[in-house]
Amino acid sequence: MNERGGPLRTKAAATLTLALCLAANSVVAQEESARRERGSLVFGVFITDRDTTTRLDSDFGSGTDIELESDLGLDASLTVFRLGGDAWIGERHRLDAAVFDLSRSATRRIEETIEFGDEIFAIDTTVTSENDLSIYKFDYTYALFNRSRGYFGLTAGIYVASTKLSLSEPTLGRAESEGLTAPLPLIGIRGDYDLTDRVSVTFASQWFSIDTGDVSGSLRDVYIAGDYRIGDRWSLGLAYNNVIMNVDADEGRGFRGSLDWGYDGWIAYAKFSFGR
Repeated sequence: MNERGGPLRTKAAATLTLALCLAANSVVAQEESARRERGSLVFGVFITDRDTTTRLDSDFGSGTDIELESDLGLDASLTVFRLGGDAWIGERHRLDAAVFDLSRSATRRIEETIEFGDEIFAIDTTVTSENDLSIYKFDYTYALFNRSRGYFGLTAGIYVASTKLSLSEPTLGRAESEGLTAPLPLIGIRGDYDLTDRVSVTFASQWFSIDTGDVSGSLRDVYIAGDYRIGDRWSLGLAYNNVIMNVDADEGRGFRGSLDWGYDGWIAYAKFSFGR
């Protein structure tokens, strides 16, 4: 009886050990899963450098290529508030959004004659210019891999750039303005990885290109960030964002001309995480 009981006890012990290991692994997996937040809000200060060239054509021909920073005196560097956030709506589905405003204005005596739309601004006249630019970003990510320490996925989204440029010379009664709202669909990749329990890095790259004959354009958006957790909910981070966009249009109606602009800079941010 004892001889038969020995193997039985060995099998029972092995079964119990295996069950304990599986249970422990399940607990660890649940704990690791609990570390991943369901979403976050990001409050940032965006220090940007700008580079913008535009041309607004008239019914009679091409306008002047204008470098907004050097020709009109608009600020090449801005510091603005930037709000963003993200939310997981499943193990593999994530939503991201961001909004910020890069509007600026200036008054300057121009050093060359500028043809802008139907108006001509003569050399040595004082021109007031206003450049409105609001950015809205909405992204969906499908996570190909989603682990306790990070994820990697494919993104699809909308990049909405609402811009308007106005030039005026009040003493001569000259004014011209043109606006363009470009909702551009983007595709790309996005990932996040926890280097340690406190340090994480994020990378995203998106792009878009179109050419219909009357309208052609492209956009590239690269975002890299790293943050440090200072508590259960809060993290401090630093990110770099680079965007290049160009649009050429000859539609006969609406915007006709070209717009080539880009911005890049550093974002210092605080992130609040919620819902583990």
